[in-house]
Amino acid sequence: MAALSLEDVLAAVETLRRETQTQLAALRSELDTLKGQRAGASAAKPEAAGSDEVSPETLVMMAAVVTAYLGKKVRVRSAKMLQTPYEIINPWAQHGRVIVHASQNLQRGR
Repeated sequence: MAALSLEDVLAAVETLRRETQTQLAALRSELDTLKGQRAGASAAKPEAAGSDEVSPETLVMMAAVVTAYLGKKVRVRSAKMLQTPYEIINPWAQHGRVIVHASQNLQRGR
């Protein structure tokens, strides 16, 4: 087995760094293109306020972001909007959650 020198390792790291920067630049340009398309689509067709449905453009944008983060192609099959804490919460449901959490008392060792 041949021994690697420090120069070989540094050269490999530099090559990897250059390849990564090239890939990041390509992904940034693709993301900018998608943002431009998204801006054009939202200007052409405004979404209804309070809609629970996620638009197909948003799903494509989410898939592009996750693909850029993970480094491999992904497909977003579905998504839904979550409630924000500032929206009206059903008090009966909140009280039920409080009871469930309170029933989970753990006894500490003595």
